Amino acid sequence: MAKRNNVVPLAVVKPVQFGQALSERYLSYALSTIMARSLPDVRDGLKPVHRRLLYAMRQLRLDPSSAFKKSARVVGDVIGQYHPHGDQSIYDALVRLAQEFAARYPLIEGQGNFGNIDGDNPAAMRYTEARLTEVAEALLAGIDENAVDFRPNYDGSTEEPVVLPGGFPNLLANGAAGIAVGMATSIPPHNAGELCDALLHLIRTPNARVETLVDLVKGPDFPTGGVLVEPRESIVEAYRTGRGAFRLRARWSVEQLPRGQYRIVVTEIPYQVQKGKLIERIAEIINAKRLTILEDVHDESADDVRIVLEPRTGNVPAELLMEQLFRLTDLEIRFPLNLNVLDKDNTPRVMNLREALQAFLDHRREVLVRRSTHRLAEIDRRLEILDGYLIAYLNLDKLIKILREQDEPKPHMIAAFKLTDLQAEAILNMRLRALRRLEEFEIKGEHKKLTAERKDLRGLLKDETLQWQSIAAEVQETKRRFGGKTEIGRRRTDLADAPAEVEHAVEDFVEREPITVVCSEKGWIRAAKGHLDEQAAADLKYKEGDGPRFAVHAQSTDKILVFGTNGRFYTLSCDKLPSARGHGEPIRLMIELGNEQDIVLLQVLKGGRKFLVASDAGRGFVVPEDEVVAQTKNGKQVLNLADKEKAQALSIVPDHADSVAALSEGRKLLIFPLEQVPEMGRGRGVLLQRSKADRLSDVQAFLLRDGLPWSNRVIPAAELKFWRGERAQAGRMPEKGWPRARRFKD
Repeated sequence: MAKRNNVVPLAVVKPVQFGQALSERYLSYALSTIMARSLPDVRDGLKPVHRRLLYAMRQLRLDPSSAFKKSARVVGDVIGQYHPHGDQSIYDALVRLAQEFAARYPLIEGQGNFGNIDGDNPAAMRYTEARLTEVAEALLAGIDENAVDFRPNYDGSTEEPVVLPGGFPNLLANGAAGIAVGMATSIPPHNAGELCDALLHLIRTPNARVETLVDLVKGPDFPTGGVLVEPRESIVEAYRTGRGAFRLRARWSVEQLPRGQYRIVVTEIPYQVQKGKLIERIAEIINAKRLTILEDVHDESADDVRIVLEPRTGNVPAELLMEQLFRLTDLEIRFPLNLNVLDKDNTPRVMNLREALQAFLDHRREVLVRRSTHRLAEIDRRLEILDGYLIAYLNLDKLIKILREQDEPKPHMIAAFKLTDLQAEAILNMRLRALRRLEEFEIKGEHKKLTAERKDLRGLLKDETLQWQSIAAEVQETKRRFGGKTEIGRRRTDLADAPAEVEHAVEDFVEREPITVVCSEKGWIRAAKGHLDEQAAADLKYKEGDGPRFAVHAQSTDKILVFGTNGRFYTLSCDKLPSARGHGEPIRLMIELGNEQDIVLLQVLKGGRKFLVASDAGRGFVVPEDEVVAQTKNGKQVLNLADKEKAQALSIVPDHADSVAALSEGRKLLIFPLEQVPEMGRGRGVLLQRSKADRLSDVQAFLLRDGLPWSNRVIPAAELKFWRGERAQAGRMPEKGWPRARRFKD
C-alpha cells in the first residue's frame, strides 16, 4: 500500500505575524468565555450550562410531580446532547442549583447527599437523584409554544433554546457569580416577592426612580439569612450604578446562664461562608490569644446552625465580643455587587436595578407576543378543522356516498363541499364514533369557545396596554406562588442600621496578672505567668541552638515596645502573646520585621518617658515614648537610616539626666551634655560621636553627679572628667580596670 503523503503544499501555507495570530485567538477565547461560560443572560439569569441542565431535565420529563432520576443520567444527557465538557463541572453546576444554602430559590430538587454548609462535598452523581422544582418549571413554561428561539446543538443533531421563557425573575432572585476575561459578575440573591412588587411598579411607572424601587427591593435576601447592616445611602448608590458591596453579619443572640454568666449563640452565618472553616478560624484566634476575652467555641449544629461562643468572664459586653469577632472572622463579610450581564443582543454591560428589571419585563412581553401568536395559529388551524367537521355533519349522506363510490375521495370532497386540503384530510381521519349527534354539539361548543379566544388574542396582540396588563397578571401569580406569604418566599435576611461604635476597648476586660515576657536570641517570644528571675527565665526550654535574650517583667494588661535595627518601633499586647508552656512563636509573625533585621531592645510601654536612640553611624536624638507607639504590624518609623546603617542602641532617659555617654566598638568613650541632643518625633538625628572607621556600640543617658553605670559598677563623676567633651567628638580609650564590655548594660 502506498504511503499517504501528509505534506502540505507551500502554496497553501500563509505567513502570519505571531502577534496577530495570538491576538485573534485570544480574542476568540475571551468572547467564548464571556458569552458561553461566565456571564448570565439578563432575561433568564442563567449561564449556558445551567440552561442546558434545566432543558435536558425537562426533556427527561423530570417535572416536580414525577419520580427522581439519577444525577448521572441527567449529566450524561447534558454531555451527550448539549454541553460537551467534563462531567464533574456539569455535576457541580447541578449540585449548586439544588443546594438550599447556595440557591435562594433552588431550581433542582435533590435526593441524597448534596453537600452541606460545613463545606463537605456531595456524594458522587451515581448516588444522588434529581428533578425540577416549581421555580424551574416557571422558567421553562411555554418553551414548546415558540416562546424563544432555538439553535442547533454542538453537533447539529438536535436543538437547544437560546434563552428560557423565564416566567420567574431568576437573575436577581437567585443571583449569579462568574469571572470572565477582563470582566466579572457578582449578583447577590433577592426576595422574589419584593422583586414582583418592583416589577408591578415598573409596569405602572416605566420611568420609576431607583430610589423608589429600593423602597420595594430593600436589599439582598440571602438563603442563609443573616443581618444586612449596610446604610440605605450605600444600598441606593449600589443599585443606581450596578456596582457596590453589602455588609452582611451573622445573626446571634445571648443566652443567660447562672451566676451572671452568659454565652453567645450564632444561628445564621453569612452567605457562602463554610461553617467548618469559620469555626476553625475562631479556634485559631483563641489559641493564638488574639482575643483573650473569648474562652471557647463549640459547634452544636444539627440541621440548623448553632455555634456557641463562651466569653472568659460575664463582665465582658456581648456587643464588644461580637464586634471583635466581626473584625477578625467571616462572621461579617462584604458581598460585592457587579451587575455585569449579557443583554438581549449578547452584549456584556453593567446594568442598574431599573435596567435589569426592565430587561426582564421586555423579555416577558416578547415571550407573551410569541406565545400568543403561536396560540393564535393553533386556534386558526383548529377552527379550520372544526369548520370542516361541521360541513361534514351537514352533508353526511352525500359525504358517505362519495367515500363509498370513489377510490380517491379527497379531490371529490374538496370539489363538492369547497373544503381545504387540511379539512378534507381531517374528515378522512375521523373515527365513526365521532359521527354521533352528541359529537356535533361538542364541536359547535368548542368552535364557539375558540372563536372567542381568537378574538381576545387578536385584541391582545394589537393593544400594548392589554399586553402589560397580562404581564402584570403573570407577575401577580408569581408573587402568589413564591412571595413573602409562602414558606420559600419569606424574607430571610433582616435589615438593620449600621452598628454604633462600642465605647469600651477589649483591654478594659483583660484580667490583670503578673507575667514575664521572654524573647529568645532567635526571636521566639512567649509570656510566662508570674515574675521570673533571670535564672528561672534562663531555665525555660528553648529550641535547639537557641537561648535566652530578653526577659521583661510586665502585667497581662501591658503593651510591649520592640525597637528594631531598621529604626522602627513595634507595639505588642501582652494578653495576645503565646503561653510559655511551649517555645512560643516567632516575633516576626506578629510584626513586620525582616529576617535580615534584629531586635535592639524590648521594653514595657509605660508612657511619659523619653528614649535616646542612636544608629551605628553615631547619629541619634531624644524621642518621647508616647511618639513611638505603633498601631499596626508595620510598626512606626522613628529613626531614619542611610544605606548600610542600622539602629544600634536605645537608652531610657532618667528624670533629671544631664549627660550622655557614647561608647564605640573600639571602646572609645565620650561624655557630653544631654542638652546638646535635640528632641524629635522622627528623623536621622545629629552626630553623637565622630569616628572615621569606628562604629557606635552603645549610648547611655545619666545624671553626671551620680556617676556612669557600666556593667556591674558605677564609675564616679570625679573619674569621668578626662572623657568629658562636646557632642560629635571622637572620645578616648577608658582607663585600665574599667569594664571592658562594649555595652553599658549586659
